Amino acid sequence: MISTQMLKGTLEGCILGIIRKRETYGYEISEALGQYGFGKITEGTIYPILLRLEKNGMIRATYRQSDVGPKRKYYSLTEDGETEFQSFLTSYRELSAAVAALLADVKGGNDDE
Repeated sequence: MISTQMLKGTLEGCILGIIRKRETYGYEISEALGQYGFGKITEGTIYPILLRLEKNGMIRATYRQSDVGPKRKYYSLTEDGETEFQSFLTSYRELSAAVAALLADVKGGNDDE
């Protein structure tokens, strides 16, 4: 299971990535994260991020009628959101490469070397 602390720094960018694929709503985002291996990310974690992204102009929301209940709030990426996602992608790749290099260098963490 991925620790909460590790997730905090990446979840916003990952949510932007999911929304970038297609217009979607909160529960679908939660399900998608689970399918990608993030474990159970509750809507209580996702909705504050969505509100912040919307407030900051990264995503826009529209309400649509649902086939199975009340209207749903669907999210789509704005131009600013696309720019932010690309920035996240660049930063994440740099971080990932740095961590991979460090882990390769420590060769399993043996302190006797």
